[in-house]
Amino acid sequence: MEQLDFGMIGGEEERQSDDFEHKKAVAADKPLAARMRPRTLEEYVGQQHLLAPGKLLRRAIDADRFSSIILSGPPGTGKTSLAELIALRTDSEFVRLSGVTSTVADLRKEISRAVMRKQLNGRRTIVFVDELHRFSKSQQDSLLPDVENGNIRLIGATTHNPQFYIVGALLSRSLAFRLEPLGGDDIRILLIRTLSDSRGLGGKNIEVKDEALDFYCMACEGDARRALMALELAALTTEPDDKGTIAIGLREAEDSIQRKFIVYGDDGHYDTASAFIKSMRGSDPDAAVYWLAKMLHAGEDIRFIARRIVIFASEDIGNADPRAISVAVAAMQAIDMIGMPEARIILAQAVTYCATAPKSNASYVAVSEALEDVEGERVQPVPVHLRDPNSNGTREARKDSEGYKYPHQYDGHFVAQEYMGVPKVYYRPGALGYEDKIRQRLAIWRNAGTIPPEERSSHE
Repeated sequence: MEQLDFGMIGGEEERQSDDFEHKKAVAADKPLAARMRPRTLEEYVGQQHLLAPGKLLRRAIDADRFSSIILSGPPGTGKTSLAELIALRTDSEFVRLSGVTSTVADLRKEISRAVMRKQLNGRRTIVFVDELHRFSKSQQDSLLPDVENGNIRLIGATTHNPQFYIVGALLSRSLAFRLEPLGGDDIRILLIRTLSDSRGLGGKNIEVKDEALDFYCMACEGDARRALMALELAALTTEPDDKGTIAIGLREAEDSIQRKFIVYGDDGHYDTASAFIKSMRGSDPDAAVYWLAKMLHAGEDIRFIARRIVIFASEDIGNADPRAISVAVAAMQAIDMIGMPEARIILAQAVTYCATAPKSNASYVAVSEALEDVEGERVQPVPVHLRDPNSNGTREARKDSEGYKYPHQYDGHFVAQEYMGVPKVYYRPGALGYEDKIRQRLAIWRNAGTIPPEERSSHE
């Protein structure tokens, strides 16, 4: 009997040893980025605007006082790692779900387990939903009751703007934080740590030259995962030298990174388009061409770019240079006939023309103010002398009113008469480019009596 017990004990020890070796083998097979996940908040690299002592997120974690957190930001900035560390720091069970593959049934199952876990041992559960924006509105809504009553603590991660992709009810119950791309110094710290850490490449006789580190810090654009993947590929594919050292220089570093794909997405689309327009508005052709190049490299629809230039030509240049709209429309028509890659030249010509043209938003302001008056005030009736002369009502009303004056019958093809019925000035041309001539011309016409002097002085 005792021999049987010893045998059972020995077998159990052997199984535990095998299980331990299996776990070690599985861990060793994980990608470098997974192996190098930080184990403590102190190991976590970057995001000091959120995690430095005294910052709101750090205070919420240290005080263990939160119900729901939404983490947004580009890939490779540490959203998943941070969620795991929050669970570890607050001694919570960590359950990971995917916004792509998880269903409402998966959610309900994990919430039921969380309730049971809390009842049995008082341990709370953090449900981490990666790519939360991929959950439908109903799926997001299904989280609300259990977040409110404390059955679970939710941490959602998204690469999109939460204001557009997370339902308002859930967002209002959450602390929302944006993670930024890691700085070059942060990437360098992470790579150097990886070279010495036993979980990473420590003990493998790898030497990474400064020029290679500089390249990774620049080329990976704040994406820690991409930097680690590139370093691992370089380490695995570089032949050791005569001394057995794997030396990674600039050439090896460049070979380990594929052609750069710009992280674009919906936020990138709108943010880059905004920077593009604002650079043209700011009369900076260099910046405008740079953002144009980024959009083209990311595969942006060239017709979208062309439409934005046409709108800009009217909204921000207007009559300061009336040729701008012609250049923009011609470019929009030409790119449809030419296509890429030559369309980039046509777009660049239109962009540089618009960026360096004199600016005026007077036309845009004029129609905006007029629309406000039409929508917010009593709509003005058409003056009798401007109405269609063939309608019965006009013929009857004209008996007691002064008739329409035909401008071409007067000197300068102009005659002062009322055209709106109220003394309003919407179009106020600026003093740049061709619009200065329009401003001078309008001053003469307006002073001729179209607008009473007492009204003109407050608008000119």
